[in-house]
Amino acid sequence: MAALIEAIDVKRKMLFEHEGVPFYCMDADVSSPTARGGQTLVRLKMRNMLTNAVFEKTFKAGEKFKEPDIEMVPATFLYADGDGFNFLDQQSFETFPLTEAMVGDATEFLIENLEVQLTKFNGNPIGLQLPIFVDLTVKETEPGLSGASQSGSVTKVATLETGLEIRVPLFIKEGETVKVSTESREFAGRA
Repeated sequence: MAALIEAIDVKRKMLFEHEGVPFYCMDADVSSPTARGGQTLVRLKMRNMLTNAVFEKTFKAGEKFKEPDIEMVPATFLYADGDGFNFLDQQSFETFPLTEAMVGDATEFLIENLEVQLTKFNGNPIGLQLPIFVDLTVKETEPGLSGASQSGSVTKVATLETGLEIRVPLFIKEGETVKVSTESREFAGRA
């Protein structure tokens, strides 16, 4: 049986199951009572891992949650079609389609054969986790200035192969491959 987690023990970045749905804790705030006999309350800012909806809810300190049956499996992005985004599970070699809602804004980083972590809840895919950096090709940008230094303090806009627009140093040219941070969506260097 899955372990039970008390509400007062839920911390930032923890996963827990409430009413049969997996949640990700974004923030936890414990309110201790000021009067005798008062109850300690825990206010959680949580994200529903199935719908990505974010909300806050208050629980009594002793309420218990199940540990969710969450599994991270290596997968490779294959292609997108009318039904969604298709990934190949690298362990079972099954193909799993994810809807646009499940993929979210990760679509701006998906290129063929990109390795990701597929998030499964009770054996069914519910989302994905991108690598920290993704290498993307610059599709369109202004011409670089001759003699532009490598310092990168002055930037210009570049459109990448997935349609994502980022700021890059002046010396970056069309056709070059750049490393982009999936968290900050910023240029991280040449690939």
